[in-house]
Amino acid sequence: MIYCSHCGSDAVEWKVPADDNRPRHCCNSCGMVHYINPRVIVGTLPYLDDKVLLCKRAIEPRKGYWTLPAGFMENGESSEEGALRETREEAHANVAIDDLYCVHDIPEINQVYLMYLGRLTDTDFGPGPESTEVELFSEEEIPWAEMAFPVMVENLRAYFEDRKSGNYRLHRGVIYKKDWEKLRARSRDKE
Repeated sequence: MIYCSHCGSDAVEWKVPADDNRPRHCCNSCGMVHYINPRVIVGTLPYLDDKVLLCKRAIEPRKGYWTLPAGFMENGESSEEGALRETREEAHANVAIDDLYCVHDIPEINQVYLMYLGRLTDTDFGPGPESTEVELFSEEEIPWAEMAFPVMVENLRAYFEDRKSGNYRLHRGVIYKKDWEKLRARSRDKE
C-alpha cells in the first residue's frame, strides 16, 4: 500500500500500531490503520446419486484443471448465498444445500474455504464464463491428477469417505503450503 485510501496521503508506513501486536499499513497523516484480512472462498460440493459435479477452469490460476464450483464471497451476501451464486455462475447448476460441509484454512495465502454439500436439483448444467467444461464424475472417474487445488481434493476425499459410511459430518482443517505437493501426490496416487 502506497496511498491511504482514507485521506489519499502517501505517508503510509508498515508498522505495529499502538495497542496492536502485528504490523499494519498505517497512515502517518490521518492515523488510519488499514487492516487486511483473509479472503473467504465459498462454494458447493454438488452431488447427484453417486457422482459429483466438477468444473474445468477457463481462467488462471490453474486454467485447464478441474475444481468444485467456488469463488470469493461478495459483500452483502451470506456464505450460503455466495456458494449458490458461484455454483450458478461457474456451472449453471441448481443445488439444494444440505449443510456446511468443509471449512479449511490456508494461512499462507490468507484464505478460508467454506464449502457446502448440496444435491443437484436437475441435470440442466453447463459451463459458465469461468469454466470450459462441467461434468458429473463418480469417484473412479475423477481426474485426480488434474485437480486444480489441494483443498478441493480434501473436500472430495471427505465426501467419498463419508458416502461409504453414510455419515456426513462437518470437516475442518488447515492446509499448509508445505503439504500441497504431498496432497497433489496423494491425488495422483488415486488414479
